[in-house]
Amino acid sequence: MKQIHRQCRQGLALLLALALCVALCGCRREEPDPHAGMVEVFNGAANDWITPKPAVPVSALTQADFSLDGEVVRYGGTACRAAQGVDVSYYQGEIDWAAVAASGVEFAMIRAGYRGYTDGGITEDERFRENAQGALNAGLRVGLYFFSQAVTVEEAEIEARWLLDAAKDFKITLPLVFDWEPIGGVSGEIRTDGMTGAETTACARAFCEIIAGAGYEPCIYFSRWQGYYDYDLSQLTDYTFWVSGTGAWDDFYYAHTFWQYTFTGTVDGIATAVDRNIWYIPITSG
Repeated sequence: MKQIHRQCRQGLALLLALALCVALCGCRREEPDPHAGMVEVFNGAANDWITPKPAVPVSALTQADFSLDGEVVRYGGTACRAAQGVDVSYYQGEIDWAAVAASGVEFAMIRAGYRGYTDGGITEDERFRENAQGALNAGLRVGLYFFSQAVTVEEAEIEARWLLDAAKDFKITLPLVFDWEPIGGVSGEIRTDGMTGAETTACARAFCEIIAGAGYEPCIYFSRWQGYYDYDLSQLTDYTFWVSGTGAWDDFYYAHTFWQYTFTGTVDGIATAVDRNIWYIPITSG
């Protein structure tokens, strides 16, 4: 009889232990996913998690779409045709544009002018006119960019009107570009220090509205970092995006039309290192 009681007590203890375990498990909450609703991106320095802007179209490009041909990145996807291009300023010196075209380059983005980051004055690029005419003579498609250091919407509008005036003497069939970049590693007073993302977004929008109103295609050039953290791209979706993101494939999360993939390219006809780019041209039926 004692043996039976002992077995009962042991069975009861086991049942109590199981009940306690079930109760404890029922009270334990699963930890929420800290990245729910986010996507992992490379920001140019490291991987990070961002919350996507719902109004901004997402890029359909994948790593499998790209391959390396020496230093040249090739796009092999089927969604569009990819044209190779360069962007240049007076830093590239005298350019043999016929040799550039013969190397397979199809388009050029040429700096027309810039605003100083200390004094704020606007200056025409010393080689703008010879570069624009030389590229056109060689049969390249040409776009123009302005290196902005605007600190107000009014300054951005002045830059846009300046660029429109510079463009009128040439057959420009690619975008007129707003290129606002933060200045780092320079001593002295930088007029754009302290600019917020909201302020640069407002400047970009004001610039692009002036350009669009004149019948040209407006475009905004920015780095991965600016695209993810500074610009509010949801306010700029009416305009073309040109992304700077060096690497062997185009990993920027949001859809864009131009990709600058290296700052140290070599191209026949250009004696210095040069930025190389891809232009994604949609393939249309019919």
